[in-house]
Amino acid sequence: MYQYILIRFLQSILSLYVLLTIVFFSARLSGDPLDLLLGENATKEQEAKVRAYYGLDKPMFVQYRIYLGHLIMGDLGRSIQRRRPVTELIIGRIGASMQLIGAAMVISLSMGVIIGVYCAINRGRLFDLLGRSFAALGQSFPVFWFGLMLMLVFAVWLDLLPTSGRGGLKHIILPAVTLAYALLAGILRLTRSAMLDVLDSEYVKLARIKGVSEFVVIWKHAFRNALLPVVTYSVVLLASVVASAVVTETVFSWPGLGQLVVQAVVGRDFPLIQGIVLFVGSFVLIANLIVDILYVYLDPKIRYTD
Repeated sequence: MYQYILIRFLQSILSLYVLLTIVFFSARLSGDPLDLLLGENATKEQEAKVRAYYGLDKPMFVQYRIYLGHLIMGDLGRSIQRRRPVTELIIGRIGASMQLIGAAMVISLSMGVIIGVYCAINRGRLFDLLGRSFAALGQSFPVFWFGLMLMLVFAVWLDLLPTSGRGGLKHIILPAVTLAYALLAGILRLTRSAMLDVLDSEYVKLARIKGVSEFVVIWKHAFRNALLPVVTYSVVLLASVVASAVVTETVFSWPGLGQLVVQAVVGRDFPLIQGIVLFVGSFVLIANLIVDILYVYLDPKIRYTD
């Protein structure tokens, strides 16, 4: 097991390195950031001075080597547009993003798993039909459209919730529900399918024959075994959460990393783009590594051999 975890850790480091390399070179295809940073009246001397200050006067591969050297020392660079350390900017926004993503994951996992289980229990009945329809709609609605509709109904028509910004509990409800609905749909469908497979298994039938209560059969025996693919899928969803959070944060003006990376891409802020990608990529890879470890504890049949 420990050798497997070590190999997975090294694979994660390699994946992160490849990701950073691709982002470093592809970001520079968008153009010169100084075209946006300097005004039309800037002189050649001023442009050369600013270009040298940010290291943009050097060949691209030299810039890449310098960036990796600074990265090893823990320096993510300095934002071109905001003229502040990238680490400081990420730390300033990470709390808002984690708050939104955490709220969305709690809503989607709790509701998706519970509804999915009851859909499996009531297979073919009205509750199952409504649950599957609810999931299908969630996977069909574009995130930005659903967010705008929630804003129109609850903020404009009913005047119950704020339209944008970060503040108290009321401010997070609309963006969290918007982000959670698309995630909930996939979790619901997967939980339902996993539970149906487990409920048809021999050991569940044997437990029922022995007179074990239906509650214990479902939530102790069946649910634990059905949880394995749901846990895996939930981690895979992290990448989707980050992508959807970019749209959600933009729609609701939520001051998180998603909104920051949009501004960085528009402003051709290479160090900031690279820093956010490094953080998000590390977060997703660590989450996948944790799932590999949890596999052993969730399913004792799993054994990793050398």
